Formats: sequence, C-alpha cells, structure tokens
Amino acid sequence: MTEQPAKDTPVAEPRLAASVILLRDASAGLEAFVQHRVSSMDFAAGMVVFPGGRVDASDAEGWDYSSELLERHAADWAMSSIAASDPHAQAGTVLAAAIREVFEEAGLTLDASQLRPWANWVTPTDMPKRFDTYFYVARPAPGAEPQHQTTEAWQSLWMPVEGILAAEAEGKLQLMPPTYFLLKEISEFHSVEAVWQAEHQVRPVVSPPGSMAAFLKECGNKQ
Repeated sequence: MTEQPAKDTPVAEPRLAASVILLRDASAGLEAFVQHRVSSMDFAAGMVVFPGGRVDASDAEGWDYSSELLERHAADWAMSSIAASDPHAQAGTVLAAAIREVFEEAGLTLDASQLRPWANWVTPTDMPKRFDTYFYVARPAPGAEPQHQTTEAWQSLWMPVEGILAAEAEGKLQLMPPTYFLLKEISEFHSVEAVWQAEHQVRPVVSPPGSMAAFLKECGNKQ
C-alpha cells in the first residue's frame, strides 16, 4: 500500500523547472551530456542528471520567440499545468529557463529551434520540495561543445546513453527516476534525427505519494 501524507500536512506547491537532454550522434550510438552532482546538494545529491533548474521570474520576459514556435510548444505541453493559463507565454517562459540553465551550467548557447518538448514530470505530493519539471531534448549545432562549469556537479561530460543505463544497472552511478525512464525511452532511437522526427506525445507523469521516499531509501541502502 502506498503511504499517504498526513491529512493535516500541507502539500507543497510544485515549482516550475526546466531540464535539457543534450544529445549527439556518436560511433557507438546516441550520447547525452550529463552532470554528476556533488554529494552535499540538498536535492538529487550524488545523482547523475541533465542540466536544468528552477524557472526564475526573469525567464518570463526578454525573449522574442516566434508565434509559430510558441504555438507548437504550447500544443506539446497541452496536457501539462502551464496550459491552464496563457499557454503561449508559459511555453516561452519554461523555454527561456531551459536555454538559460544550459548556458549557466554548461556554457552552451542554444537557439530555441534546437529544443523540442519531450516530457513533464511532477514530484509526489508527499515531498517537502516539489518540482513541475519540463524536459526538452536538444541537438546542439555541430562543433558546439558544452563545458563543465557548475559548482553543483563535480563532473560534466558526454556519455553513451546505453553506457549510462549499464552503469546504473551495475550500481556504479545513480539516476533520479525521470532521468532513468527518459534515457530508457531515448535508448530506443539510433540517432538524434530519429528522436527529433519521432511521434511523441507529452503526457505528464505525476509520481504517486511514497514513491520518491522509497527510491531515496533504496539509494541510501545501496551506499
């Protein structure tokens, strides 16, 4: 039975967040750019993650994306929470956050056309810190190379998608549930272009209460 939060415990409002799965083609298959977070972080400590973070108030202004792009992104996020109010503006805001986070954490400037909405995951209601995270896949221009420049991680690098999953299975690294499932999904494709052209509907995933606590407990037992 799934543990339910106490009735008198207020449910934390999920913060909007954006995360970007940078992909490139390699001889051994698809590679993703990932960051190994330091163990002292208060969220996802020691985990391997994609560049990303919370949406800031500044992300709601200063951009000038085309109406066609915003309409397309708003349609992709149609089932997600940001569709409830001014979906075009909200789509622009989370996109701006995604582009900003990649620049801040990996020193890479992406054009809006290089990102495609891919997934939306929401933290369980029983967690004290919750996120409504919008995941994009991205294809950087040839020669554009992300860097390791965030203090939240001790290492940032390209890794084969299959290699990441294999290392997770062997207990050599840890992945948050969304990271694991998204990499499993992407591993079915053989090129960045195949990912880009795939028919893929974004269906928000709201993890059930107790699932994250159980996952974190299991991670602790493995250490």
